[in-house]
Amino acid sequence: MLRTEYREHLEAFNQDVLEMCDTVREIMSHATAALLERSLEDAEAALTEADSLKDISERCEDRSMRLLALQNPVASDLRQVVSAIYIVESFERMGSLARNIALLARQRHPHPVFPEALHGYVEELARLVHEMGATTRQLLVEPDADVAVELHTIDEGVDDMKAYLYSLVSDREWEYSTREAVDLSMLARYYERYADRCVSVASRMVFLITGLKPEAYLRQRDEVDYDPEQKFATIERKFRTRG
Repeated sequence: MLRTEYREHLEAFNQDVLEMCDTVREIMSHATAALLERSLEDAEAALTEADSLKDISERCEDRSMRLLALQNPVASDLRQVVSAIYIVESFERMGSLARNIALLARQRHPHPVFPEALHGYVEELARLVHEMGATTRQLLVEPDADVAVELHTIDEGVDDMKAYLYSLVSDREWEYSTREAVDLSMLARYYERYADRCVSVASRMVFLITGLKPEAYLRQRDEVDYDPEQKFATIERKFRTRG
């Protein structure tokens, strides 16, 4: 395969990954509307979009295998393809989690999935997750390691909200049904795991951009006296001494 053709296949692969991201976000958008607005139409739309996700996923898998098998990628290209393979896996899982929310909303329709008094909490949880999804897409279009690592901050808010909802349903003073307690726990878990996958994608983007894991990148970025020339000189002196 000529190098130009390889680059064309790589670009097509990247577009498929972006399309997969958009589809996943659309599924979650419909699923959340189905949940918060008790919209059967949105629940069905989410499930229809979820079915189409499999085709995109299979296309991504096929392109990635061809890229790896038909050309010896240079290091940067290899890192990009391997990172994209892991990102596709995260999007697959995110699609499944969003689908689970839509299924639950459809199953309980026309009744609410959770007590109306807790609507504001679930709405805030969904808002945080939507924000994380938007940032994830932004990273695919405009890779930025600093933006990627900051996604952890929003994720902490999602974790806190999930923990709070868990505390409510496990409290002895819980005044609603057991079914509502179970459903709310499941919803919180679905949103939290979706958010975790956003963080996973962001971590892959940090590695793609810098070649470092997020923790290593943060240490390097935040080191006040970081001087690569000085560090390289130290390493050189160390090995000269050994010689």
